Amino acid sequence: MSKTATEARHGSAAGLDQLAPVDILGVLAAGQQQAAKVVDHALSDIAKAADLAAQALKSGGRLIYAGAGSAGLIAMTDAVELPGTYGIAPDSLAVLFAGGLSSVTDLPGGPEDNPALGNRDANIITDRDCVVCVSASGSTPYTVAVAEVAKARGAKLVAIANNAGAKLFDGADVVILLETPPEVIAGSTRMGAGTAQKIAFNMFSTLMAVKLGHVHDGHMVGLRADNEKLRIRAARMVADITGIEFDMARAWFAAADGSVKVAVLLASGAADADEARALLSRSGDMLRPALEELQSTQSSNKSSMKRA
Repeated sequence: MSKTATEARHGSAAGLDQLAPVDILGVLAAGQQQAAKVVDHALSDIAKAADLAAQALKSGGRLIYAGAGSAGLIAMTDAVELPGTYGIAPDSLAVLFAGGLSSVTDLPGGPEDNPALGNRDANIITDRDCVVCVSASGSTPYTVAVAEVAKARGAKLVAIANNAGAKLFDGADVVILLETPPEVIAGSTRMGAGTAQKIAFNMFSTLMAVKLGHVHDGHMVGLRADNEKLRIRAARMVADITGIEFDMARAWFAAADGSVKVAVLLASGAADADEARALLSRSGDMLRPALEELQSTQSSNKSSMKRA
């Protein structure tokens, strides 16, 4: 019996292959659901990690994800969604993946055992960056090596693992323990452990985006609308936030050169796109305070006109 939960045998696994297909799926579903629940115990740590990442991006640093195998792939999927979903500049993001991204169709196991590879890939890290290292076991040599370089270079380090006391946690600024139960298929950490990791990453990057001003009333107002579906979504956001009709919202979005935030400010009375951008610049790219400043200015102007 393994001493680590990620390698231990699940209590419902005995005779699994003899069950009816639907019953096998029921056991698998229950395993995923149990794994998802452990994220609730990590909320405060995920919040701390999101703050570190937001501060790094605000100060001109990068958000760097590092991992191997399925954990690395989950980290990568989080990273590649951020430019399109929230408008985060691609050059402020990086993914360090054991063996390189060209290996993702096969996922050979060897590279994850190579700390020298981790040391080499980690050469891009600086003291302005926030590095998020993820490993189900918490002992993957490649990922541990990246974490050690990050610490040595003064970067902020977030460590995510599914086993308590993981080596990856040593010296991390934030530890996110996702203590998932044993996998129904022993050691197949793309399942329960991966589910918990995916949920944690979704929450981490979403909260980071909120802190950076890319979410307003549940809308992804930093959206990069580079296809028709997203342009329609963007116009609907403008309509919903401002209370105007869709066609008018779409016209403002076009006038805003594809920026939801600028379009909202134009629809709310900003004189032109330059004024809207100036409002956003003063608010730290936060739409709500930019709107409040615009509305305050409009109220002040109306009061002045009445006195005149």
